[in-house]
Amino acid sequence: MPIYEFYCEPCNTVFSFFSRGVNTAKIPGCPRCRRPLKRQMSIFAKGSRGKEEPAGDDMPPIDEAKMEKAMAMLAGEAEKINEDDPRHAAQLMRKLTDATGLSLGSGMEEALSRLEKGEDPDKIEAEMGDLLAGEEPFLVGGKGKKGGRRPKPLVDETLYDL
Repeated sequence: MPIYEFYCEPCNTVFSFFSRGVNTAKIPGCPRCRRPLKRQMSIFAKGSRGKEEPAGDDMPPIDEAKMEKAMAMLAGEAEKINEDDPRHAAQLMRKLTDATGLSLGSGMEEALSRLEKGEDPDKIEAEMGDLLAGEEPFLVGGKGKKGGRRPKPLVDETLYDL
């Protein structure tokens, strides 16, 4: 008996719905504003300092259909990549962000720009490693969206019936 997670963009909240059977087609309305929700890929748990915590609360909601399409496109593109040319890796990353609607954090954006210029990835890592380790690489909202990033979504702890 699965639990499905859905995201409400206007409320910026993730809701959990219990289903008495496998139900991949039903899309419920938001318990708060009644607008249709977007199915969110669920991550069961992540390790953190030796204890299990629910995951997904620090990740942006992902449009599953967009992500599947992007991954299929990237799989084909990755076969053609020249691993000795950092510009090819940068082009692949740009295609990923364009296809998924995600944008990059400022550190990742700088690193990607340097890759696009053909700089050595090891040099970039040596100079920016600490900065990149301390920031989220992907941000909610595409390029050019006013206001940039939304705050981390709230997680409604109630379990609703699907």
